[in-house]
Amino acid sequence: MIESLTDGTLYKGYTTDFIKRVEQHNNGESAFTSTKMPWKLVFLQKFDHKKSALIAEKKLKRANQKYLRWLIDQPINLINTHKI
Repeated sequence: MIESLTDGTLYKGYTTDFIKRVEQHNNGESAFTSTKMPWKLVFLQKFDHKKSALIAEKKLKRANQKYLRWLIDQPINLINTHKI
């Protein structure tokens, strides 16, 4: 999950290379995120299988802001555990 430093918008997505993907968003390579740059990585979770990751992504896309903000602060977020 990335957050727009312009307006606080959260963008949720699946990727196999999060560093490259954040760079793409900050280079304007995604139509949806190009108008809200710059972006900061705020939530990272690892999955053993692509299917599991896509299911989790779908749930995040339906989640409300309060839950997403709570989730960012949880130990499941690899950014918080420094296990990136």
